[in-house]
Amino acid sequence: MAFNYLIPMLEVENMDETIEFYENILDFVCVKRSQNAWSLMQKDEVAIMFSDRFFKEEHPNTFMTGSLYIYSDNVDVLWQILKNKVNIAYPLDNFEPGKREFAIFDNNGYRIQFGQDLNTN
Repeated sequence: MAFNYLIPMLEVENMDETIEFYENILDFVCVKRSQNAWSLMQKDEVAIMFSDRFFKEEHPNTFMTGSLYIYSDNVDVLWQILKNKVNIAYPLDNFEPGKREFAIFDNNGYRIQFGQDLNTN
């Protein structure tokens, strides 16, 4: 039995605002949507699903203790495009072991890291 792929599903307060952020800021496309119940966003090989809130009474705010890490083929260009349009979690920098990356917060407060491997040649 094989696992084929992973698509994270994140709860959001406002589906329209989330779709607008991912389409207009991050250049994703909404490929499927079921009213406000869920949506599937995709850019190149990266897919993320969003859903309406399941446990809003128990957890009044959306949260995730981790982040989404998206590999890019040119993180420097992506940084230039996004740095003045989004809430920055941390700026572009080099990290061990051999990563160049930065992180932003989306409109829901979820942290998204963008990075690429540094050439070690």
